[in-house]
Amino acid sequence: MGQIVGGFLVPHDPVMFVAPEAPELAVRQRMWNAFEQCAQRLRALAPSSVVIVGADHYMLFGTACLPSYLIGTGDVDGPLDAMPGLARGLIPNSESLAVHIAQHGHETGFDWAVARALTVDHAIGIPNKLLVQPLRDSGAAVGTVPVYLAAGVDPYIRMRRAVELGRQIRQAVESYPDDERVVVIGSGGISHWVGTAQMGQVNEVFDREILAYAERVDLEAMCALSDEYILANGGNGGMEVRNWACAMGALEGGRGEVIAYEAVPEWVTGLGFVQLFPR
Repeated sequence: MGQIVGGFLVPHDPVMFVAPEAPELAVRQRMWNAFEQCAQRLRALAPSSVVIVGADHYMLFGTACLPSYLIGTGDVDGPLDAMPGLARGLIPNSESLAVHIAQHGHETGFDWAVARALTVDHAIGIPNKLLVQPLRDSGAAVGTVPVYLAAGVDPYIRMRRAVELGRQIRQAVESYPDDERVVVIGSGGISHWVGTAQMGQVNEVFDREILAYAERVDLEAMCALSDEYILANGGNGGMEVRNWACAMGALEGGRGEVIAYEAVPEWVTGLGFVQLFPR
């Protein structure tokens, strides 16, 4: 039987790669060290599969068809938006588990969109590179299951549905017939404004609010956040807290620990790192 053994909430800030020296040295060291600490904690959990919940940035699906939620069940590669230090390449997957999650969803009221081959963008590529790949480099066999929510561009998935989807992922994992140790990673900002006049602004008050909910795994508080409130206080990039809510839904009843936080306007976002512990 499968089990979810833990979770993480991390940023996927591409500006860290394209302008790595923009913040002062101490700040950027703390942020890179936070990724390294998450990778070490992930290694301690000995996962066989990692589900990474990210968002589309109009790179994969465009305006023609934007799925509310999608799972990659076959070959995975990327990121599509390769950048210095983040090369595009094949990503080992967990095809059997991904197919099971999708089938379980279809049987229980979750109509997953399915990609039988998927080139991911940086929302999946960055946490895969910085958290999961170090395990593979040390000899561990770990598959990545990519999940995309409509959290980057509208129409956005409802926050409550994102939480319900996290619960469904947990139920599917627990009904999986083979032994599988699964970690769920919610990938996204906290506050940031993308492509607007406010770009570079960070709202630490909003960020601390979200981090407090994550520490308590407070799903009702997350669901109470209106789109209008998030957009006003966390920016259009702050809508990615849906990815965090989904991961929190998979760890319902557990608790969170803030590993690091920094408001980094030079990297245009508030970067938060949280470990989620099962109940």
